[in-house]
Amino acid sequence: MSTGVEDHPLGPLRPPGDTTGLFGVLRRRYLLKLLVQKELRVRYQASLLGLGWSYVKPLIRFLMYFLVIGVLLGLRDNVPLFALHIFTAMIMVSFFTETLNAGTKSVIKNKSLVRKMNVPREMFPVASTAVTAYHMGPQYVVLLIACIVLGWSPDPTAFAAALLGIAIMLTTSLAVALAFSALNVAFRDIGNFVETISMVVMWSVPQIYSWDFVVDKIGGSWLEQVYLANPVAVATLLNQRAFWIPSLGPEVDTTGFMPEHLLLRGTVMLACCLALVWVAQRIFSSLEANFAEQL
Repeated sequence: MSTGVEDHPLGPLRPPGDTTGLFGVLRRRYLLKLLVQKELRVRYQASLLGLGWSYVKPLIRFLMYFLVIGVLLGLRDNVPLFALHIFTAMIMVSFFTETLNAGTKSVIKNKSLVRKMNVPREMFPVASTAVTAYHMGPQYVVLLIACIVLGWSPDPTAFAAALLGIAIMLTTSLAVALAFSALNVAFRDIGNFVETISMVVMWSVPQIYSWDFVVDKIGGSWLEQVYLANPVAVATLLNQRAFWIPSLGPEVDTTGFMPEHLLLRGTVMLACCLALVWVAQRIFSSLEANFAEQL
């Protein structure tokens, strides 16, 4: 007669923590909702403007870019509807950098819950990503109003580009939040690395310059392909294809404003970003066993 642990009335022994990863997060959507609400309350505690900061901070950032880069340096003369060009890119860049910063700190910031609650620890970077996505909503409202005022005439490609760009940004941000939140527990100097990435991203996407400027400098070389291997750059171009290009009007020749086969590139990039999420999940799973001890 077998006396192994598999014959125990309560079943075989299992790890005490939840090891179901992102699937466990999906099964605990109510808990995820509570974590998102908690983070929103903490972020705006004793705040005068509350959610209004989701409008104020992007507006201030936009004005700085427009006045310094556009007016003082004169770049607005080279890019039609320069203000809209900046804003469509700024939404994507802000989403990535805010998720990168908040996601990296998410596990350490919730270390008391990590010690006490038997939940998938991926819940914390996922919640940070959801909070940033929540703040992206008001920015899209402002963008849509501006586009309508400027005579936005979207085609089916524009709608496809918008959805594809958002999907790339969500998956990319989730991947970096998962990976860096786990790495930040093991290596506390990851924060300095994150600041460097945030600074580099701002200049590695067509935000304060247009795509035709990139083509003039590195077009046709391997550097162009390296540039387009950046998921934030591809998501930015897709967002500009969705909102900036249809707002220019028929009198503007948009030839060369976008790379060739942009939707195809975006589809391939989305597949790569999904693979990055899987890799980030593996990194997180391999490091989370030591979270309680390291925290």
